[in-house]
Amino acid sequence: MSTPILSLLAVVVLVVSGAGCVRGTQGPVPVADAFVQAFAERRVEFAAELTTAPERAGPALGSTWDQLQADGLVARTGAAQVSGDTATVEYTYEWRLPKNRLWSYSGRLRMGRNEGRWVVRWTSSSIHPRLGDTQTMALRSTPAPRARVNEQSGSDVLVPGTVSRVSFSAMQAPDAVSVATTLAAVLHRADRPMTAHSILAAAESSPDAYTVAVLGESESRAVTADLIGLPGVTVTQEWDLVPTDREFAPALLAQVRETLITEVDGTAGWSVVTMTANGAETGVLTDVPPRPAPSFSSSIDRGVQNAAQQAVDSRSEQAVMVLLRPSTGAILAVAQNEAADRDGPIALLGLYPPGSVFKTVTAAAALSVGRATPDSILPCPSRIVIGERVIPNHNRFAAGNVSLTTAYEQSCNTSFAVLASELPGSALHDAAAQLGVGPRYSIVGAPTASGSVPLADDLVQRIEDGIGQGKVVVSPFAMALMAATVALGAVPVPYLIDGRPTEVDGTRPAPAPDVIEGLRLMMRAVVTGGTAERIADQGQVYGKTGEAETEGASHSWFVGFRGDIAFATLLVAGGNSDNAVDVTRQMLAALPAGY
Repeated sequence: MSTPILSLLAVVVLVVSGAGCVRGTQGPVPVADAFVQAFAERRVEFAAELTTAPERAGPALGSTWDQLQADGLVARTGAAQVSGDTATVEYTYEWRLPKNRLWSYSGRLRMGRNEGRWVVRWTSSSIHPRLGDTQTMALRSTPAPRARVNEQSGSDVLVPGTVSRVSFSAMQAPDAVSVATTLAAVLHRADRPMTAHSILAAAESSPDAYTVAVLGESESRAVTADLIGLPGVTVTQEWDLVPTDREFAPALLAQVRETLITEVDGTAGWSVVTMTANGAETGVLTDVPPRPAPSFSSSIDRGVQNAAQQAVDSRSEQAVMVLLRPSTGAILAVAQNEAADRDGPIALLGLYPPGSVFKTVTAAAALSVGRATPDSILPCPSRIVIGERVIPNHNRFAAGNVSLTTAYEQSCNTSFAVLASELPGSALHDAAAQLGVGPRYSIVGAPTASGSVPLADDLVQRIEDGIGQGKVVVSPFAMALMAATVALGAVPVPYLIDGRPTEVDGTRPAPAPDVIEGLRLMMRAVVTGGTAERIADQGQVYGKTGEAETEGASHSWFVGFRGDIAFATLLVAGGNSDNAVDVTRQMLAALPAGY
């Protein structure tokens, strides 16, 4: 044996002895220990010199570390069997691979005595017992399928896909006006209406490339060829959660996508494969399959959503509708027409004066504090003066002395002004909370606002609030929740994504049974003989109409329930409440069987 090898073995013996090894220094074990330790410390040249073929062992050992992309290796030896000048020593390797993956296996080192000294008789099995002499091994990753989002009947509404981001840098375009004009014309074909002026203004004010549009796969195929080559324009592909139908609840699904986008990746699988010298894969040494993330199920019902969408699309002004299942709190539909979509998810977040639909809260307050029953008699003159406020009825109608039920079904402002004037300052606030209005709902995938019903010790404020004007504001979501509460008898906890509980911040004491019974009686009367009589042909409908005055216009409301479906319809600046009733009637008529 050459002098360098003799010196190296001397070092090995010293190292092993210094480490306190009790296995004798004359056998093969100290050399095996030194080999596996050097391999584990990635001192491949040192380890190779302990073999019979350093010129082959060194590259093979180094390649193993590289091909496995390993972060570390723990190696140890086990039992030894000696037979004359040959021996085997068991080894165990535990690899620490990327992303906290662990891979361990055992094998045997073949040892031999050369000129009186023990060395590792080199074969690739010194790395792995199933590795052939001309083979190497490498780590492979198997991506996990990304999760999807489906609606209540199981069909997909958001799926993993590819989008194309169209960006424009005005600084890189010699003629930015011409490029912006071409961009606007091309994107118009992809149903992305925008003007050259708006594109140019945004691009010139952006310090970086301005994202003009994000296109789905079909849109991208239609226009990308005309975009490539435009000065300053880049088109890059990215993965995303994309809607299966761009027209299906776009405002809501945009919120769902934003919430779930970071949770759709599963756990990638991985394997270690054997390869020939030419790089061809010949076998698998270990295989861990990918674990896909489970799909997310939303409470949205495609049939209900389509019926609501069709109804709001029939209007030119901003029209929205929210539908809930009272028994579970499931959000069944959030529909907005194109005019409403321009302002974002106003069905969930928009706050508006409720007008006469708030008389449901005022009636509940009067019933709760014992001020009235459905049969209590109230005056309903054409106008009434309370304090400094003159309260008129719609079109100045008068009905004389009527029951609370009749005043509610005919939406008599003057009756409810009298009623509100006699309530404690906290009554409307407390009754609203009992009907779900006021608390904050943190719904996964659906940011919401329920509204505000302030305390009203001031007489004028209280009577204005009592007829849904004043300082009271509510969202369509909150009004659907109010209707669901009357249907159920307690405030349901709304949710959108199965398994993702909603956090509620605020008290919601359950209304007394006689309050719920009284509200149901009055809401049914509105449909059978009151202001929503035109919807009576749509089954056992309970409801309340409302027209809320605002600057230069009025909002049109209708809220209610039928069976296990509660709804709120709002036409922003939509005028008479008849319009909201008509839209709701279209929706109910188009619902799938069973609703």
